[in-house]
Amino acid sequence: MASTESALNPSREDFAALLEESFSYNEMQEGAVIRGTIVGIENDLAIIDVGLKTEGRVALKEFATPGKPASVKVGDTVEVYLERIENSAGEAVLSREKAKREESWIRLEAAFEKQERVEGQIFGRVKGGFTVDLDGAVAFLPGSQVDIRPVRDVTPLMNIPQPFQILKMDKRRGNIVVSRRAVLEETRAEQRQELVENLKEGQVLEGVVKNITDYGAFVDLGGVDGLLHVTDIAWRRVNHPTEVLSIGQTVKVQVIKVNQETQRISLGMKQLEADPWEGVSAKYPVGAKLKGRVTNITDYGAFVELEPGVEGLVHVSEMSWTKKNVHPGKIVSTSQEVEVMVLEVDPVKRRISLGLKQCLDNPWTTFAEKFPIGTVVEGEIKNITEFGLFIGLDADVDGMVHMSDLDWNRSGEEAMADYQKGQVVKAVVLDVDTEKERISLGIKQLQGDPMEALGDIRKGAVVTCTVTGVQENGIEVSVGEDGLSAFIRRAELSRDRGDQRPERFAVGDKVDARVTQFDRAARKIALSIKALEIAEEKEAVAQYGSSDSGASLGDILGAALNRAQDEKK
Repeated sequence: MASTESALNPSREDFAALLEESFSYNEMQEGAVIRGTIVGIENDLAIIDVGLKTEGRVALKEFATPGKPASVKVGDTVEVYLERIENSAGEAVLSREKAKREESWIRLEAAFEKQERVEGQIFGRVKGGFTVDLDGAVAFLPGSQVDIRPVRDVTPLMNIPQPFQILKMDKRRGNIVVSRRAVLEETRAEQRQELVENLKEGQVLEGVVKNITDYGAFVDLGGVDGLLHVTDIAWRRVNHPTEVLSIGQTVKVQVIKVNQETQRISLGMKQLEADPWEGVSAKYPVGAKLKGRVTNITDYGAFVELEPGVEGLVHVSEMSWTKKNVHPGKIVSTSQEVEVMVLEVDPVKRRISLGLKQCLDNPWTTFAEKFPIGTVVEGEIKNITEFGLFIGLDADVDGMVHMSDLDWNRSGEEAMADYQKGQVVKAVVLDVDTEKERISLGIKQLQGDPMEALGDIRKGAVVTCTVTGVQENGIEVSVGEDGLSAFIRRAELSRDRGDQRPERFAVGDKVDARVTQFDRAARKIALSIKALEIAEEKEAVAQYGSSDSGASLGDILGAALNRAQDEKK
């Protein structure tokens, strides 16, 4: 009786203890996850008794899972998050979503610290990616982290439990970023390591072409990719892998090389076929003429396919006899069938040198047969250089007239001033060198050699010259009928110093001079009037007297002159 009365009428100490216990209970429960029992379901709301003075209400949709409706009933025990013990309506404020999120965050944080995978389901699309349910916690899956390669349709991946890797967590903001790609890459790396360890060089496998680049194709060997280089696709030239392969195509390949450290695998297709270069020297002997197809043109020549897998190079220097500085593309075109000659075969380096011009007539030989030395030809001046003229001739060949072969009497520089590009001239064929592909021509040879016209003239002979020019240091004269040019120096114009004056001569004057030097091979002739006068003086003295007998030189020369005049009469 006393205890009942005490309970009904608590003392001040009892009331204080109860109040303290009540405060302590409230502080522990608010903001925590607690257990409750569903005592009723009304209007899509679950009424939950959590052992407080009042029940709380939670929307049924909070008990639903992605892709599935809520499946709770009266009497079920559930965990909820207690936000407030009592609101303005006197009800407890509960949340199932926050409870699930709180539980999930604790579990996810532990997995994130240990870098462990977590399971989740993709259930929605958002800007830049997708939403993932991680058993109550909603995470963001960026579009770039869905798969190793871009995925056009993600529908088959939605609402399916699958592993994810947590990349980032921020509980204060409630942000979680996950990646499906990281899991795939890790799994693939493990598979790749195992596959690479089991691969051996020379092993033949089947694979699927996954990607094609300019330099080759990547082939999936069942979890590991190998590179099939463009040069290992076929023995013949393949300009681009798409000529032979397509994405998704199943191909049979051979393992050429495996690098265990970098896990790089080199594959080949042509290695499964017979090598066409075996016995190539016997099939294509040097000097043989063959027909082939132009497969590729470069700056230095053209590649010609002789058979599938065997190509030879026609160097630009072996393409034309006459076209020396043109691009090979101006002589041949891709896919053109041409006739070539085998020049050299190197089976070790897999090289065959071919010649295109060797199957055509050599224009230099043809020219030599048609125009022998001494023949007069005619052509247009194609170019003028510092050492001569280049003249275009038959069969697109050029001949050169050296400056020394332009004129008999004038220097090369003077003679070249008479010619200009495009002018049509005649010339004489002097020499044809078919090996060096040179034709020597001469223009001065069209006229007779004035040196030959002088006949058997020798040193000491007296010739009659015609003055063609008066210079300060002497006079220019022409000798003979063909007008061989010569020059009489000032000191050789007279025996007497007073008469050694070029101005006393005029163009057109006839003068006699003595030949003091004559070199037919070097084409040199030296004349002197002074030497002639001295020679005449000696002859006169010898014939008409001596100055020692008392006669003066004038008397002797006068007598000689008178006698010469009398003989003329």
